Amino acid sequence: MNIGETIRNFRLQRSMSQGDIEKRTGLLRCYLSRVENGHTIPSLDTLAKIAGAMIWPCRNSLPKATATATATRGCRSSPKMRSAS
Repeated sequence: MNIGETIRNFRLQRSMSQGDIEKRTGLLRCYLSRVENGHTIPSLDTLAKIAGAMIWPCRNSLPKATATATATRGCRSSPKMRSAS
């Protein structure tokens, strides 16, 4: 499973639309669609935004090296990202 599929599955489990993520992150729905369909790979900073919008502990879903790098960029939901909802 690639990161886009993981994002889509978690988003759907949370009953969120791409529009919900767009509102919380400022990322365009068309970009989110490209990520979910595997056409674009998000940067770690963008992944952190998406994860924060879904309040997703992405550190548990990524390979160890990527999870460590992502955690240092604030992948876990932060109070700042939670207040955006």
